[in-house]
Amino acid sequence: MDVPRRRKGIYMLPNLVTLAALFCGFYAIVMAMEGRFSVATLAIFAAMVLDGLDGRVARMTKTQSAFGEQMDSLCDMVSFGAAPALVAYVWALHELGRWGWTAAFIYCACAALRLARFNVNTSVVDKRWFQGLPSPSAAALVAGFIWLMTDEGRGYETYLSETTMAALMFVITLYTGIAMVTNLPFYSFKDLQVRRSVPFVSVVLIVLIIAIINIDPPLVLFGMFVVYAFSGLAVYARRKARGEPVSVISTSTDEPEEQGLHK
Repeated sequence: MDVPRRRKGIYMLPNLVTLAALFCGFYAIVMAMEGRFSVATLAIFAAMVLDGLDGRVARMTKTQSAFGEQMDSLCDMVSFGAAPALVAYVWALHELGRWGWTAAFIYCACAALRLARFNVNTSVVDKRWFQGLPSPSAAALVAGFIWLMTDEGRGYETYLSETTMAALMFVITLYTGIAMVTNLPFYSFKDLQVRRSVPFVSVVLIVLIIAIINIDPPLVLFGMFVVYAFSGLAVYARRKARGEPVSVISTSTDEPEEQGLHK
């Protein structure tokens, strides 16, 4: 007697979160085309939050799948690759002519290369570090600068010309693009165990960080991502000065999660 074959399907919940992140990236592009740049940048930040949730939702509900991983990468390319590049170009880079769209393209291409390398190097890179600037952080730096410059009441346009803002956007876009494809080590925060008990001061610190962000969200968030974007250079320089390995390819076999990576 033939046993009916079970149809292959996809898990709904984590993929819905991923699609929501894709929507935010697409929405950012649409808003930039309409000249609503503050809304566009907020959509990119919303995509970041959703991107951080989909994997956790999949692990919590035990619905991880190869389809979900591929879906996540494709959506990240739109939300953190194409969207920031296009928003930056429409906002300011178009003032620089071919230099502007070249910088936007370099950013977009580097985001694609960064995501492809991440997919193939997942099993050999030390989980505590990212190899190159993560694409969500790169997108946050680009979007954060635009959000800061377009925030009402700051008056940056009174003493910064359009050409000057375009030049600053050019430098940020080019730096973040190149940083994504370098081998600089960026801390991933993946070794933080949120399920374990932590000192009381840790909770107080989190509250203080939230309060500081609330004082001036555009300025504080942009500043935080600027620090993170240059932290890889600082870690690299410190390791180099101490004669320590600068590669993020895992070299430790002590951690249970890293067993089998060096065979």
